[in-house]
Amino acid sequence: MNIELGNNTILVTVVYKNNRNMYFRFNENADLIVTCPKGTLDEEIVKLIKKNESSLLKMYNTALDKKNYNEKFYLLGKEYKRVFDDKYDEVKIEGDFIYAKDDIALEKYVKDKYTEVFTKEAEACAKCFKNLPEYKLKFRFMRTRWGVNNSRDNSITLNTELIKKDERLIDYVIIHEMAHFYEHNHSKDFWNIVSLACPDYKERRKALRK
Repeated sequence: MNIELGNNTILVTVVYKNNRNMYFRFNENADLIVTCPKGTLDEEIVKLIKKNESSLLKMYNTALDKKNYNEKFYLLGKEYKRVFDDKYDEVKIEGDFIYAKDDIALEKYVKDKYTEVFTKEAEACAKCFKNLPEYKLKFRFMRTRWGVNNSRDNSITLNTELIKKDERLIDYVIIHEMAHFYEHNHSKDFWNIVSLACPDYKERRKALRK
């Protein structure tokens, strides 16, 4: 069903489960997913949606911003318009456009790019630390974290989505994870270590959250 929320018409999908309460969330398409107890009437769902309209609008706008961001193509902090054409054997960037044969070619280009950039930036950031242990650098997509330090195997895993950000933000994440080799929590000592390598870390961390 559809429902009017503010000035927006939103698709609502209802999922019935053995719950006692009703829960709301927005998916990657900014559609509203309602999880509710079996036997709940549509009228009850609409009534509760309207009751929580203000908070749901905030959730919707956040989900919509994320959807719009993901639909655009970003590379190292810059937005590009994608152009696909069979005539392009290699990916090419000119001005505000990135040209590729197809999605597969563009995905391979991005994978090669983040492997190259993350490795280069990690080598540069490592010079900011003394007695840094030997570590493995890994890359994978993560939904909720930009980076992970695993002290059990001395590895740092970077979110592949970081390639959308500019280098100074990539450097902050790498420095943050390297600092965890010395302090495993986010104590005052940890942030002191981060600040030695990245004095403006607060500004970079704030920019990364946008």
